Amino acid sequence: MSAKDKFHNSVKNALIKDGWTITHDPLEFEVGDVSVSIDLGAENILAAEKQGKKIAVEIKSFLGASNIYEFHTALGQFLNYRLVLDEEEPSRILYLAIPKETRETFFKKEFVQKSVRVHSVRLIVYDAEKEEIVEWIS
Repeated sequence: MSAKDKFHNSVKNALIKDGWTITHDPLEFEVGDVSVSIDLGAENILAAEKQGKKIAVEIKSFLGASNIYEFHTALGQFLNYRLVLDEEEPSRILYLAIPKETRETFFKKEFVQKSVRVHSVRLIVYDAEKEEIVEWIS
């Protein structure tokens, strides 16, 4: 099992506050001879317009020395996890959760924006301190 991100519980609590039910912590799959562990699986059963919507969330803190290195790692995980979900649970939508500070700085860079757009990365922007979802970006 992989280590939980520093803000794992903050994002989990933020999703619960936003009306999501956590269904898996972590969401795990066996694909051939490879084990995959996505940070969270959630289902929103409270809001009528989201009834039955299922998501998977990979949480990143971007607290390391190199944001671009962490971005490369996060993007690679996201793309591989999306492949797994397409095969194993196609009704579940994958999101990458990032801190609001990272959204306001690093994710404003042209290269990062283009990469997110080209690879169709869905984002959840979270405030770790307040344990709140700031923005959903599809």
